[in-house]
Amino acid sequence: MKRIIHTDQAPKAVGPYSQAVEANGMLFISGQIPIDPATGKIVEGGIREQTDQVLKNVGVILKAAGYDYKNVVKSTCLLDDMDNFAAMNEVYSRYYPEESPARAAYGVVRLPLGALVEIETIAIR
Repeated sequence: MKRIIHTDQAPKAVGPYSQAVEANGMLFISGQIPIDPATGKIVEGGIREQTDQVLKNVGVILKAAGYDYKNVVKSTCLLDDMDNFAAMNEVYSRYYPEESPARAAYGVVRLPLGALVEIETIAIR
């Protein structure tokens, strides 16, 4: 059985998808971009500020579903410029200081709304 997860504390979906779906003890969080849920706009600043906002968005969705960062087992990071990889890692490591999840990172041509980073997440109970 699947459960759709939605919270007003995270940005609304910018397309026909759910913020997250839980199924069989696994939580699949759709790719989050650095939208401030209070304004509905991409946060100002560079890759560090955007990565921080993305991971905050992931955190509130995790919480809404009854999970936390320690439950995360896999992340996929999309960057519009691989030159931002080190700076993204710097911020990312603050959210996963121990037992970091498995991860992939890709450089892409463009991200929605001109974002510099997007991160999708899988967590388990």
